[in-house]
Amino acid sequence: MATKEEKERLAKELQDTARPLFSAIGLDEKVIESALKNIKFTQALVDVIKEAGVTEGCPKAKGNLLYTTASKHPANALVHRPMLLEAILAEKVKTTTQLDGAFEYLKKVGGEPTDAAAFEEAAGVGVVVTPEQISAAVADAIASKKEQLLEDRYHFNTNLLLAPVTKALKWADGAAVRAELSSQVEALLGPKTEADLAPPEKKKKPKAEKPKPAAKEEQAAAAAAAAAPEEGAAGTADDPYAFMPKPEDNNQVHTTVNFSDGSVMRIANSPAVLAQHMQRTGGKVVTRFPPEPNGYLHIGHAKAMFVDFGMAVQYGGVCYLRYDDTNPEAEKQEYIDHIAEIVSWMGWSPWKVTYASQYFAQLHAYAVQLIKAGKAFVCHQSKAEIEESREQGLPSPWRERSIEENLRLFEDMRRGLYKEGEATLRMKMDHKNENPNMWDSVAYRIKYVQHPMAGDEWCIYPSYDFTHCLCDAIEDITHSLCTLEFESRRASYYWLLDVLDTYKPVVWEYSRLNITNTVLTKLLDVLDTYKPVVWEYSRLNITNTVLSKRKLNRLVTEDHVHGWDDPRLLTLAGLRRRGVAPASINAFCREIGITRNANVIPYHKLEHHVRLHLDVNSPRTLAVLRPLKVVLTNVPEQHSSTVQGATLPGRPESQAYDLPFSRVVYIEASDFRLQDSKDYYGLAPGKSAMLRYAYPITVTGYSTAADGSISEWYAYPITVTGYSTAADGSISEVAAEADLYAYPITVTGYSTAADGSISEVAAEADLSFVAGGGKKPPKGVLNWVAQPAPGQDPERAEVRLYDVLFKSEAPDALGDAWLEDLNPDSLQVVQGAMVNPHLAATAKAFDRFQFERLGYFSVDPDSKPGQLVFNRTVTLKDSFKK
Repeated sequence: MATKEEKERLAKELQDTARPLFSAIGLDEKVIESALKNIKFTQALVDVIKEAGVTEGCPKAKGNLLYTTASKHPANALVHRPMLLEAILAEKVKTTTQLDGAFEYLKKVGGEPTDAAAFEEAAGVGVVVTPEQISAAVADAIASKKEQLLEDRYHFNTNLLLAPVTKALKWADGAAVRAELSSQVEALLGPKTEADLAPPEKKKKPKAEKPKPAAKEEQAAAAAAAAAPEEGAAGTADDPYAFMPKPEDNNQVHTTVNFSDGSVMRIANSPAVLAQHMQRTGGKVVTRFPPEPNGYLHIGHAKAMFVDFGMAVQYGGVCYLRYDDTNPEAEKQEYIDHIAEIVSWMGWSPWKVTYASQYFAQLHAYAVQLIKAGKAFVCHQSKAEIEESREQGLPSPWRERSIEENLRLFEDMRRGLYKEGEATLRMKMDHKNENPNMWDSVAYRIKYVQHPMAGDEWCIYPSYDFTHCLCDAIEDITHSLCTLEFESRRASYYWLLDVLDTYKPVVWEYSRLNITNTVLTKLLDVLDTYKPVVWEYSRLNITNTVLSKRKLNRLVTEDHVHGWDDPRLLTLAGLRRRGVAPASINAFCREIGITRNANVIPYHKLEHHVRLHLDVNSPRTLAVLRPLKVVLTNVPEQHSSTVQGATLPGRPESQAYDLPFSRVVYIEASDFRLQDSKDYYGLAPGKSAMLRYAYPITVTGYSTAADGSISEWYAYPITVTGYSTAADGSISEVAAEADLYAYPITVTGYSTAADGSISEVAAEADLSFVAGGGKKPPKGVLNWVAQPAPGQDPERAEVRLYDVLFKSEAPDALGDAWLEDLNPDSLQVVQGAMVNPHLAATAKAFDRFQFERLGYFSVDPDSKPGQLVFNRTVTLKDSFKK
């Protein structure tokens, strides 16, 4: 694949070549600048100019028609473009109206033979429209709108009068019609007055009533619908595939292959071919998702699945899961199984599961036919020698072997009579072509490796360039969709299909191939004529990560991460383990769209869709990551009760669950501080906060651990009532009172360790608090976990907090130093987190939850009974810098 710099250099060379050609045919400078911005159109117009033989220039009127031809000529009838250009230069076709008539005719004919008389009739060749006819048609049009014209005068849109004239006089010269219309309007209205020159008054439109804002319940329902799995995948009313040609329009499939000898190959399905294909497929969209089973799938493959499976779903078609297993050295059953599992997890259902290897016998037969057609040869150059000769535009020394010798040598390759690297079968394409993919590509190579599916049946294996297009044709694929790096392969893709097409005696389009009928053998009917649409889209690039299989493999094999399913990787296995839902990924793919524009997607855009889905679908629960002990001093030591939490607060589908409440509860260590402030809603000495679903508590005291951190404090709906300090002045204990009915808590005291850190907080709970009972609750609301029974600690858990894997947005841009950019803080493991009994008893691997106030978490498969492990999927809010 060409580098960005190489593409820019080639584009600049094309623009430098095109500019004088465009000037020579009389195009305006603004038109030239606009045309040069579109490299594909620039190439098309250069081809038209050369094809017309006007590189030295032509009149401006003809140049404008050539410009329109480059832009609008039917793709399925490019074989007839020389005929149209000849008509333009001979001044048989002189207007854009005639050109449109010619286009309409050619689109219907496609690649079939044309009828000269029918073409000229469709293009209005020889039709003369007199000035008298134009004058009469204009007069009729003005008469039909005379009253409105007299009322609005020169503010009337006279373009409305052109339509009936052009309808009555299809071949009239447009300039002559406009001139006559202007003359007759002026004769009717007279010279323009000052009022005519003034801008027309704007008519005020009645204000539309503003819709009433939806209720919260309706908004929640709308959000749920937007994030539901069914809507997160393909198949909704929104159609991201609308620009694709429909199967019935596939006679427009084409590419143009320019050969170094000046000849041109233009490829399109004929109407007859298309009709046969439509009969075989029932007119359905048929796509394929063709991964190579040589690694784990990543989020870029999710985009490919969204394109391939999604398009089939959108239009009621079918999609194959086809394993492109032509390289046994890199492929494993492990990867085959993984791909099947992930495709299913992503919500896609293949119509059929196939393997390129199941077509090996057919592909071998096609290779034999290619040799018989004089279009393939056995080569003995080494890989390095092939690359060197290709770069120099030199042919292989064995390129001109006889058909008979090539057939014998290819059979020797199949029988295992050569060592690996001693012989390859190469396609006889165009070794001097400007497209490297036409430089006599390798079709077969020798590999003495056990194949995961075919075993040891074969020792020769087809290349991607040979296999891919043939499998597409075998499976009657309507749309062969791939990423942009394969764009330059389009020529070789269609070249091979076109050459194989000529094997049928009834198809004979390109005599320059010198294929005689005596060497033709009928291929499978499915391959006789049909050619799929090939369309490339930009590959997915996301900031702060790498998606190259080679780089992902290094990260895994060199132990920079913990396997292919490490949640820091954007492999689909890693995303699943992290807790990302398939619907989130599909919604992300839908938003970024299917475009040819190469760009880099910010990581936070993926997180947005992950967060949106989890917000709607994840049950809420309480947990504490870094626990600080709170002793509710006004709660009896043997007190044990429950309060009820809610899985989806505020929603009708929410379910209640029990939360133990006892004298000892645990909160986040960060929710207690000694110095209060206006913007702080946690606990501080003498300050109250609300235990979620329970009571207000007020800190009354605290104590500190050996390292100086707060480890315990006392509260209820608690209020701090006091604290004590150690000999060195550090706080060693906190006292607080709890409000057992409101369960707000107020810190009443605390205590500190020798180093001054707070290890425990005392508080009192306001047990008399009742929600909605008239007493105002504290502003601060805390997540907490209580001892499930007096003296029994809550269940502990390990929590893994993930950040981006790379510090910079574009690690690929760092070259060989990309591994130095790894983020050392991409994983933080928190030991000793606490979870409530309901969560501990019900959590299963891959379950997703929102830990209230903390973020979204998923149960890691490393979890064991009594040893839960959670992965943080995403924070509650976007933390990325914009």
